[in-house]
Amino acid sequence: MELRDYLRIGRAHWVGIVTSILLGVSLAAGWSLLQPRVYTADANGMVVPAINTDDSSASMVGNSLALSRVKSYVRLGSWRTVAEHTINELGLTDTPESLVRRVTVTNPQDTVIIEVRATGPSPESARDLASAWVRGMQAEIARIEAPNDGGTPQVRLDAADSARLPNAPTSPNVKLALVLGALIGAAAGIAYAFLRYTLDRRVRSADAVEQETELTVVGAIPDEKSFADGNRLLPLDGGRANGKGNEGLHAVAEAMRELRTNIQFMDVDNPPRSVVITSALPGEGKSTTSANLAITLAASGQPVVLLDGDLRRPMVASVFGIPGEVGLTDVLAGRASIEDVAQPVGPHQKLMVVAAGRIPPNPSELLGSQRMRDLIRSLTEEAFVIIDAPPLIPVTDASVLSHNTDGAVLVTTVGKTTIDALLKAQSNLDRAGGRALGVVLNRVPRKGSGSAYYGYQYTGDYYQSTEDASAAPDSEVVPATGSGGPGNRRGAGE
Repeated sequence: MELRDYLRIGRAHWVGIVTSILLGVSLAAGWSLLQPRVYTADANGMVVPAINTDDSSASMVGNSLALSRVKSYVRLGSWRTVAEHTINELGLTDTPESLVRRVTVTNPQDTVIIEVRATGPSPESARDLASAWVRGMQAEIARIEAPNDGGTPQVRLDAADSARLPNAPTSPNVKLALVLGALIGAAAGIAYAFLRYTLDRRVRSADAVEQETELTVVGAIPDEKSFADGNRLLPLDGGRANGKGNEGLHAVAEAMRELRTNIQFMDVDNPPRSVVITSALPGEGKSTTSANLAITLAASGQPVVLLDGDLRRPMVASVFGIPGEVGLTDVLAGRASIEDVAQPVGPHQKLMVVAAGRIPPNPSELLGSQRMRDLIRSLTEEAFVIIDAPPLIPVTDASVLSHNTDGAVLVTTVGKTTIDALLKAQSNLDRAGGRALGVVLNRVPRKGSGSAYYGYQYTGDYYQSTEDASAAPDSEVVPATGSGGPGNRRGAGE
């Protein structure tokens, strides 16, 4: 993975990461509110020789004696006797053991200073405990250092700095807790994002499809919200004459032109003349893709024949709003010729649409018949043939058709189709001897977190091109021949 891959994962799951950070901060804040407040106060004492003298030699001996004693006095600070002295002085109800745990006695290196740090539930209790602890140590040191003859002790502990009232609690550290909560939340959010990325087998990007299946992504069709169930077609001029404000439709039209070009130049020496449009599972958008690809090819001036090869759930007639009572099954059964059932669509009638006709009891046998092969062969002599076929996994119809054509294009829905389903469809195609020409990514998000994986970027002004502006005035939607027209569409289905 490269840096851009990590950035895409972060962008795709930024909501989860931010939510995790906020949750971590909230938990840290809640934990801080529930913790008891602890205040800390410091008091200092100094170990000094008991006898002051101007003699430098005696002064050096006294200082050495104080340095040698101070380490022992640090240990003395944790004695029960010091705690008992403090309890008696302050009138506390704590046990000596619990009081010792609230006090820390240290000695800065190479000094005769003893630092006493005491904690308490209130500023006053912490201050009083630190001061009383120093006095307790003074009393205990005086008792230990007192000579047997009742003379003056050699060293003593003087209170050097009395404890001050603390202004703020030292625990809990709210700022530190919030920072740690944010860091832990960020780590959890990033882990969540990478876990989702690793476990999510849905198609998210062209790179993932090509790496997993070794199939080429020949097109990517952006998601267009203006499409409705009753109208999922581009204008019959191929989307050239769209007015301003239809940037989304421009994007779809440009994507279909790109798909058209990729298919036409897929094999320069032997370009395909008949293509099966199929998918792994139902609902991927194969019928809509077939219809719009046929419209786009016809808009370039090339004769196109669109056959509805889905003899189980035919949708082409419904998509174009044309009669579907007669069609391909009548031709294969010998009840009609292709000229009788082909219905011209578009301003220049370059597109001929053949509905499925009556649904037969044996679709696979009918589509794999010699008459179907002869029909495809004869049509490809004068036109580009597009066959809308059933999904590959539920039935074998598309595999049979792909064997008799130049190949199949697999339509997959971004965020819905899984890599495993795509691999299964590819396997079914290979077993039938069909050729997979490539994969079309359908409904690619243009906005939101889903667009991060593919990075779709469309701008409306870009598609207001010279080609669009110079479209002929007569390039308008012309109703299909028949009792119905594009304005009378009954539903696009897939």
